[in-house]
Formats: sequence, structure tokens, C-alpha cells
Amino acid sequence: MFALADRVLRGYTRVLDVLAGLCLAVMVVLVFGNVVLRYTLNSGITVSDELSRWLFVWLTFMGAVVALRDHGHLGTDALVSRLPAVGKKACLVLAQIAMLYVSWLLLSGSWAQMLINWETEAPVTGASVGIFYASGVLMGGSGIAILLHDLLRTLFVPLAEHELVMVQESEELAALAHRPAGTDASHEAPGNHRP
Repeated sequence: MFALADRVLRGYTRVLDVLAGLCLAVMVVLVFGNVVLRYTLNSGITVSDELSRWLFVWLTFMGAVVALRDHGHLGTDALVSRLPAVGKKACLVLAQIAMLYVSWLLLSGSWAQMLINWETEAPVTGASVGIFYASGVLMGGSGIAILLHDLLRTLFVPLAEHELVMVQESEELAALAHRPAGTDASHEAPGNHRP
């Protein structure tokens, strides 16, 4: 059951990753094209500012979902990393329950705002403002699915002790933790050797 859920979530976050990349590409084209048109032809793309702002919000929320799935969000592990395995597991369960509650708040609030603003038109594009708030629905719903999967896995699957610490204080330590066993850090990038 957990293997199937892992595959589904992995596929889902890959799709979000691709969509976030497309959002970024469209934003670059819109903003750069608008700048070029303003300086060369004294005109511009009318929808550029509004659409870029909306795409940036969607990009941010999709990236947050991908990072949540990959446990890529940074945090403080100074206390949790020093606890015994039972303490680490208890802290992990409490953190996952707290994040499930926050994701529920985000989902319910965004859903309400989406419904309230569905008939409201954006000033430039004329699109429904509800689309803007739907990004919060995506984040809240996705967060609940990912966190519920992680919570059930924490409760019912034996985890290694390093898997019980959900966040790390630095990107470098997180990268080291995800490197395959037996990989030497000196082979990662030429020119990064320290004497």
C-alpha cells in the first residue's frame, strides 16, 4: 500500500515540477517581452504584470508541495537530532499532526476564498479571481495527502533513525544525507576541494 502511494505521490510531484517550470518559462517570456516592447516599440503586453503575478503564486505553491514531498524545507534540528529514537519519533508525529492542521486551515480558507471570488473578474485579464485562490487549495489538499501518507508511514512502518528527523538546518547537510552510500564528497564537483 505504501509503495503504491509513494509511486503516485512521486508521479504527482513530477507533474507539479514540470508545471512549475512551465510557469517560470511563461513568466520569463512575459516579463522580458514586455521590457523589450516598452523600450523598442513604446508598447507592451497588457496582461504581463497580472499574469506574471498569478503564475508566480502558482509556481511558489507548486514548488512548496514538491519540497514538502522531498522533505526539502529547512528547519531547526538542534534539539530533535539529540533525542533518542523514541523522542525523535514522538516529535515527528507531533510535527506531522500540527502540519496537517495547518494544511487543513490553508485548504478550508483558500476554498472559501475561491468560492467567494469565483464570480469576480481580474481587472486586466478578466479571468476569475477564484483561480488565484485555487493555488492555496492545491497546496492545502496536496499537503494533507503528503503529510497523511508520511504520518501513517511513521506510525506503521519501521523507520531508520535518520528518517525520524524531518528537517535539517542547512542545505549542505540535507544534500549529504540524500547522497547514495559510498559516494565520496571529493568527486562531486571539480574545484571544490579544500586543503
